[in-house]
Amino acid sequence: MRFVPSAGLLAFLLHAVSVAGFTGGGRRRTTHGVLRRRFGRSGGAKPPRDPRSSLFGASPESDGSDEGLQQPPAGNDATKGSPSSAGGIQAFLSNEETQAEIKSYVVSLSVALLLRFLVIEPRYIPSLSMYPTFDVGDQLAVEKVSKLFRPQQRKDVVVFNPPQAFKDITQGTAGGERMKDEALIKRVIAVEGDVVEMRKGVLLVNGEAQSDTFTYEPAFYDWGPGEVPAGCLMVLGDNRNHSLDSHVWGFLPRENVIGRAVFKYWPIFRIGPIETD
Repeated sequence: MRFVPSAGLLAFLLHAVSVAGFTGGGRRRTTHGVLRRRFGRSGGAKPPRDPRSSLFGASPESDGSDEGLQQPPAGNDATKGSPSSAGGIQAFLSNEETQAEIKSYVVSLSVALLLRFLVIEPRYIPSLSMYPTFDVGDQLAVEKVSKLFRPQQRKDVVVFNPPQAFKDITQGTAGGERMKDEALIKRVIAVEGDVVEMRKGVLLVNGEAQSDTFTYEPAFYDWGPGEVPAGCLMVLGDNRNHSLDSHVWGFLPRENVIGRAVFKYWPIFRIGPIETD
């Protein structure tokens, strides 16, 4: 997953709680539906790409004179003294307004971090493996609480840590070392006990053909039949023929699931809940 002001949902909800604490994060490139964390990258979707193309208050600037420099107002305790002066720093930190702002930022950042790591987090789509549900550059919210009391269901879109089989397949490939620790996003098409088969482009679950209106095109491969083992899921990309998913590396252990994608918040013209019907 990829995770200047952020245009993300988390930034929108926590604007008053100092989302600035998240800015400055780097970006990592991956393929095959790998999701990247975003901590402060804005911008909308990248230009459309062929879904078949890939698997994977300011002072004036100084001109050398003293005109670009401004002295702090006389008598302002909050800014008195040079930044390098211990007395000036002490005066700055002892100011009541400064102390109140520091406390506000600390509390805000703590709340934002708790939400980020325990409840919901933003994610960024870097590839076309889930097209047309997600395009390159889409940003979405992933909730991480419901998995504690609600088992994953068919057609849920889940974010998960790659299983060992995925790591084995990508080992030695370009970017494989980097990809092995990156989260992936796919759609659940079968749960434990289901018998799955892909025949002539039609997905069959327990012998019934599935109407997958969110897929880009029928699969060009046959698979199965196979039964999903206990404690596992079968996941596929919506862009069936350009996704490194369960039809390649096998079933996904439930314990690898990080959370469920529930809402797409960027770009604005694609905002809305994730399609599951």
